[in-house]
Amino acid sequence: MIQLPKNLLCFSHLRWDFVYQRPQHLMTRFSEFSAVYYLEEPIFSEIDNAFLTFSQRLPNLWVCVPHLPHHLSKTEINKQLKSLLNIFFINKDTQDFTFWYYTPMALEFSFKFIPGLTVYDCMDELSAFKFAPEELKDLEKRLFNKADIVFTGGQSLYEAKKHQHYNIHPFQSSIDKTHFEKARNNKSEPDDQSGIKGVKLGFYGVIDERFDIDLIRGIADAHPDWQIILIGPIVKIDPATLPKNENIHYLGSKKYEELPLYLSGWNVALVPFLLNESTRFISPTKTPEYLAGGKPVVSSAIKDVVNPYAKNKLVKIGVDSIDFVTAVEELLQSPDDSVWLAQVDNFLADYSWDNTFQSMRELMESTMKNRNTTVSVVSE
Repeated sequence: MIQLPKNLLCFSHLRWDFVYQRPQHLMTRFSEFSAVYYLEEPIFSEIDNAFLTFSQRLPNLWVCVPHLPHHLSKTEINKQLKSLLNIFFINKDTQDFTFWYYTPMALEFSFKFIPGLTVYDCMDELSAFKFAPEELKDLEKRLFNKADIVFTGGQSLYEAKKHQHYNIHPFQSSIDKTHFEKARNNKSEPDDQSGIKGVKLGFYGVIDERFDIDLIRGIADAHPDWQIILIGPIVKIDPATLPKNENIHYLGSKKYEELPLYLSGWNVALVPFLLNESTRFISPTKTPEYLAGGKPVVSSAIKDVVNPYAKNKLVKIGVDSIDFVTAVEELLQSPDDSVWLAQVDNFLADYSWDNTFQSMRELMESTMKNRNTTVSVVSE
């Protein structure tokens, strides 16, 4: 039986404590079978020498943070990171590790290391994001050449990338159903939301360049009696550009454990994304999470939301604020949602991070088996 390497080193552009999403779900599950080291991007401060800190978050999972001096050039940064990796691997065999990449940028300092297995989990089209480094596309090509197996964060991203690797597989966003189903029966909203009275439309997630500011403003203007709840960090955009209507409430970041409590108080959940290069291939995790919580959803025409969710009549799609308002009004006038909810439950029956993890793990084992068989045949 083929065994995966007993350790996993994850190179991530997302901090473990930022927003709990795909990397955290998968790495948590891998930590039940492997020692997982989650390597974040560096923190810069007034120090003389670089060092690496380790923070144990689970019995078999550590978050690793490089600390580097200020004012280093890009070449010096990568040199320091490579040196820290060399220190990390003292008395360790890289063949005992799976290298799991979320960012191709990490290849700049990790390329020379030869792990037992290399995985690229292409969660997003990072090159389309605001402030993306110019060299990211070239590094991704190198990562495709180096990777033994590639996963994509959705079907549309798979369609765009499938010709770049021989062993590539789509894995759209999944859910922890038990966690979000708590929203269906919860009767007590958190204090900062419970005092907001009236019809509540909600969104949680990162508020960044993908977020349709004008859409939210248009909904708020059209229905001052509706309350719009926005939960999540504001990044890469100027907060001053966000609408300041009295019926729009920015509640800030919340813990993953708290999200069902907020979701429980909403009448309708929103996926208000712009349609641009940064959202062309996204597969929003929040869509099935909202549905698992029993909440009707109105979304922009994101390709991976239209198909399969809207195609199966589980989600309403809007192009502009007029569409969104019309869709919400229709949902509010149809309080009996038992048939729809039964359809949601049937559709989401096999959706789970456990299933996603198990399928990925089996593909990784198969990759190692096929690779070892090929090597054996060649050597003969």
